[in-house]
Amino acid sequence: MADCMIIGDSIAKGVSDVRKDCIAYVQSGINSRDWYRKFYDKPMGGRTVVISLGTNDPEKIDTFEHLKTVRSMVDHADRVLWILPPIKPHVREIVMKMADNYGDDVLELAQLSADGVHPTEKGYRAIAKEF
Repeated sequence: MADCMIIGDSIAKGVSDVRKDCIAYVQSGINSRDWYRKFYDKPMGGRTVVISLGTNDPEKIDTFEHLKTVRSMVDHADRVLWILPPIKPHVREIVMKMADNYGDDVLELAQLSADGVHPTEKGYRAIAKEF
């Protein structure tokens, strides 16, 4: 089993660019439903799993159910670390609830770029040091 796995959206992609040693199932712009549809059949491994999903979820998606499904795919992990979306307060609440339900860790993004969503390069390196 690999030491780490990163799953999710463009924020996860940025983290995987720093932590090239991790398994990465990432795609920029992907929402939680489409992430599951694309990666559900991939082997899930990693003692530590980092999840960044929900930021791109439109209102019509049941974010809680999709994140719950994704989380169930990584039950094997010793540690799961959720990256808290910097926008969409309702999605932030869902991620916090999901992490609380499973006893997972949550990481608040710091050092955001000008778009207010993605970390700076220094921010990505800081995230990578968390695991």
